[in-house]
Amino acid sequence: MPERTLRERAHDVEVTVWVGKAGIDAVVEELSDQLDDRELVKAKFLRAARGGTTTEELADELAGRVGADVVETRGHTAVFNR
Repeated sequence: MPERTLRERAHDVEVTVWVGKAGIDAVVEELSDQLDDRELVKAKFLRAARGGTTTEELADELAGRVGADVVETRGHTAVFNR
C-alpha cells in the first residue's frame, strides 16, 4: 500500500501501545503481536521512555526489533506497519 494512503489511514488509528519507563524492551512482543493482527499500530512514547532520545530514534529502534516500518511519527506517537 502506498505510504501516503497508510499515513491517511493512520490518522484514525487509536494508540494501543504505550512505551513508558520500562522502555521499548517491555513492548517489543506486544507490538509484534498487534502487527500480526492489524495493518497499523500506533504507539505513544511517554516522557519517562524518551529520556535523552527523540521519538523518531525510539520508533526506528522499535521498528527494527519487530521487523516493521515506521509509517510516521507525530509528536510523541509513531505508527508502525509490517
